[in-house]
Amino acid sequence: MRNPITSMAPLRVPAGRPGSGHARLQRVAQLLDSKWRIPGTGIRFGADAVLSLVPGVGPVVPTAVSAYLIWEAHRLGVRPGTLLRMAANVGLDALISAVPLAGSIGDVFFRANLRNMELLRRHLDQQGRSSR
Repeated sequence: MRNPITSMAPLRVPAGRPGSGHARLQRVAQLLDSKWRIPGTGIRFGADAVLSLVPGVGPVVPTAVSAYLIWEAHRLGVRPGTLLRMAANVGLDALISAVPLAGSIGDVFFRANLRNMELLRRHLDQQGRSSR
């Protein structure tokens, strides 16, 4: 199994489906979870960790964007069980983000959106194999 935290292989799209939307979802997940790297380390962080430093609305914005990613997965036909797993990832990320300061540190290490893109990638791979 590919590690969703360190792997950023592009989403493979089954034949006959346009890939631009999937690439967009991948970019959004990267922006939220791993856009920047701390110099001298292999530690990556994204807008989710930065925004969670803003009191009040900080944790809400990344959670709303994460919910959008789940909605798009639903539109792509992801099974309900997988959607629930994706929602659990986002829920845990929201709980982590709600803790002042420590939540930002937690956001650096728990990357819900990259995990969800891995679940979506597996769904698309499986769908591509079954359509052959």
